Amino acid sequence: MSDCNPVNTLVDTTRKLSSIDGELLSDPISFRQQVGALQYITITRPDITYAVQQLCLHMHSPRTSHYNVLKRVLHYLKGTPTFGLKISKSSASSLLAYTDADWAGCLDTRRSTSGYCIYLGDNLISWSSKRQTTVSRSSAEAEYRAVSNVVADIYWIRNLLLELHQFHSKASIVYCDNISAIYLTANPVLHQRTKHIELDIHFVREKIQRGHIQVLHIPSRFQIADIFTKGLPRILFEDFRSSLNILAYPISTAGES
Repeated sequence: MSDCNPVNTLVDTTRKLSSIDGELLSDPISFRQQVGALQYITITRPDITYAVQQLCLHMHSPRTSHYNVLKRVLHYLKGTPTFGLKISKSSASSLLAYTDADWAGCLDTRRSTSGYCIYLGDNLISWSSKRQTTVSRSSAEAEYRAVSNVVADIYWIRNLLLELHQFHSKASIVYCDNISAIYLTANPVLHQRTKHIELDIHFVREKIQRGHIQVLHIPSRFQIADIFTKGLPRILFEDFRSSLNILAYPISTAGES
């Protein structure tokens, strides 16, 4: 693949992976080794997290369609070898998060995919793309589960910062683009349609009532967490990639002045 042509995006926006699409690979071990290597790259390349997560779902029985997605990731990396996550000194210390869910996105199980990213000041410090463990019966339910996941991670980070003597008195902001999910964070009445996420509702509301978390609405156009839940068109993908502080740097050798 060293001489392959680069591509601008990772995932086809018109179709999603299925466990029965294509023929079984004759050498699944090679596929698993390559996907395993890509998992290490996500440490400094959050922009490929969603594609790698999708590939990991099919490591037990990889098919030709999955291998085509793997090759596309390699095509993308070929065109962006100098890109990496930028961490810089910042005077801001606030915690800010974006969270989103792709409702019923899995073709095999109809489970939703949750994604989030968390910033400490201007720096991206945590991100995730993960298929939810249960099927959500509405988009609001899927989005609220995603909110609950990022709130749990934020609370862990707040406690870690507290141990490092960095107390956060202000509420951490969570941006969500689903109005129904935001309404559930403030509405004290539990409806029949929310009983499946009752524990998540109480967990998030408790953090909000304590003043540790604030959930706000953001238009989908500015929902950065979309990059962790679905394939995006090139312009939007590149915009969100830049928002994650994934930038290109000139290649230099050790000891170079």
